[in-house]
Amino acid sequence: MEQRVAKAYLRQLRMSPRKVQIVLDLIRNKDAAKAMAILRTTNKIACEPISKLLKSAMANAENNHGMELDKLYVAECFVTPGMLKGMKRVMPRARGGAARIVKRTSHITIALKEKE
Repeated sequence: MEQRVAKAYLRQLRMSPRKVQIVLDLIRNKDAAKAMAILRTTNKIACEPISKLLKSAMANAENNHGMELDKLYVAECFVTPGMLKGMKRVMPRARGGAARIVKRTSHITIALKEKE
């Protein structure tokens, strides 16, 4: 029997993928309720958008796939870099030169499965 997967995506989050990856590593392979508790108590700026995304994935699992909330766990979570072109910034440098400031964005994916 194929196992059902409920996914949620967050695109173009205005945050560096490196900062997001630290928080995602904390919740990988944890129960959904425990992951939410970890996100509530962790003092990182990326916790707020990730907890919203986890709530969305839990709602998708319950409403779209008919999965039980008690049995859900974070089966897969990862971040990929988004576009860099959209936010171009320049910092003045020595002798009239200029240096590029890169404003990074992230795409986050969370997938939930039911425990057997």
